[in-house]
Amino acid sequence: MRSLNPQPRKFIPFAPPWIGKEEIREVVEILRSDWITTGPKTKRFEEDFAKFIGSPKAAALNSGTSALHTALVALGVGKGHGVITTPMTFCSGVSVIEWVEAEPILADIDPRTLNMDPEKIETILKKSKHNRRRKMKVILPVHFAGHPCEMDSISTLAKRYRLQMIEDAAHALPAKYKGRLIGSLGNLTAFSFYATKNMTTGEGGMLTGSSRLLEPARKLIFHGINRDAWKRYSKEGSWYYEVVAPGFKYNMMDLQAAIGIHQLRRLPGFHQRRGEIAARYNEAFYQCEELEIPAALPEVEHAWHLYVLRLNLDRIKISRNQFIEELKARSIGASVHFIPIHIHPYYRKKYGYKPEDFPVAYRQYQRAISLPLYPRMTNQDAGRVIEAVKDILKRFRR
Repeated sequence: MRSLNPQPRKFIPFAPPWIGKEEIREVVEILRSDWITTGPKTKRFEEDFAKFIGSPKAAALNSGTSALHTALVALGVGKGHGVITTPMTFCSGVSVIEWVEAEPILADIDPRTLNMDPEKIETILKKSKHNRRRKMKVILPVHFAGHPCEMDSISTLAKRYRLQMIEDAAHALPAKYKGRLIGSLGNLTAFSFYATKNMTTGEGGMLTGSSRLLEPARKLIFHGINRDAWKRYSKEGSWYYEVVAPGFKYNMMDLQAAIGIHQLRRLPGFHQRRGEIAARYNEAFYQCEELEIPAALPEVEHAWHLYVLRLNLDRIKISRNQFIEELKARSIGASVHFIPIHIHPYYRKKYGYKPEDFPVAYRQYQRAISLPLYPRMTNQDAGRVIEAVKDILKRFRR
């Protein structure tokens, strides 16, 4: 007999992590050891990560935000400086600029990739050339959703105007630009290992770059002390240390690094699965007139951290927010990336921004939905997401 009260369908979450037996075993070993904070596991994770990326050096931190902040301080960014970045980013990427008392300068985005538009960057640089109040110091491109920015053009601008570059690669592991992994291009690059990222340590981050760029940053990570605790308290260590800079408490623990070591080994498999799901979505949606699928330009390899679908709002009867509610009613999690920086109350009030100041970012935000995308997704899960999106379109098509 058919039940009168059928069980609700399993909820498909937006982006859960995938922690395996190896990670759990390694963490348990650390907990049973004599050392749980920054030590040999962190050092091994740094070495493994640098080798994987193809970067000379890597320094582990407690978050991607810490990595960005440390990079700015290490490059001497401060009061009277401008840092060019995108309005289409998480607030932390702009907060760190304010922490060093510099000014965030926003450049609107390319509507195809949702990354910073090099032409908009150049316009800003031309206008600011004779600004005595503020000196441009850094370009901070964000590789949105895992699609690399147009790095050749941005690098050319940085060299022409004698600017440093810090890449925000929180979404871009293991993305490639013209065959090279993001993080190996010679700049300081910040990665995030937050719980929703392509690999995780729960919380955590990494900074990669040349020794010349990275060593000043490394000194800041643990109070500006020239010897970390492991070097002081291990059998071969010495109690003596010196503070060489006013640093931060940004170090990664061995507990986190133990997870990261195994997540990094599994990353190629994670990446392959993300690509397979993205391909399923693309195949299902590319002919839908109500939708625009994500771009993946020929010169890049997308990391597929996010699958950002955009609604053609003139072809449906509901808003983006209502569309997300319809997905939720079908037990499917979704999100929005991102609420542009310039429409948040703090930045509106401080800088006098209006939504139309960055029209491309604002317009794309209004129509963007991030669908579930994670390696644990089954083909059945992906099929349910596709079915739900198409059902909503069918019900609310103009």
